[in-house]
Amino acid sequence: MAKYSRSAWVLGFALLLVTVPVFAHHGAASVYDPSKKVTLTGTVTKVLWQNPHIGIFFDAVDPDTGKMVNWELGDGQAPTGLYRKGWRKDDIKVGDTITVTGASRAWNGDFRIGGGIITNSAGQKIFTGSKDDGLQ
Repeated sequence: MAKYSRSAWVLGFALLLVTVPVFAHHGAASVYDPSKKVTLTGTVTKVLWQNPHIGIFFDAVDPDTGKMVNWELGDGQAPTGLYRKGWRKDDIKVGDTITVTGASRAWNGDFRIGGGIITNSAGQKIFTGSKDDGLQ
């Protein structure tokens, strides 16, 4: 068995420490306030069906101001998770009306929500958070 110098071990350990943060993942609690739940109905303006999370943008009235704004439903499930539940990329399209129930607003006041249940125009429902609630 070959012997390694102390500097090789130190270098290897340092490389390990530098690469560990790459695997870190943000928590929804750092972005969304679970005490500020909203239900919004609006028209889809953009769908990002991509990894690591889908993103859906839609126009809906801000319940605080009564003004129409563009919301981002961010940090949704990964496309593969939705696919396993029977959802396909074209189940939500630009121009569709959706309702998002029980989503949490962003801490910073942006028009961004996370979690909640999306109901599309066909009546399909899907939970958009990171935990499986049993919806299909």
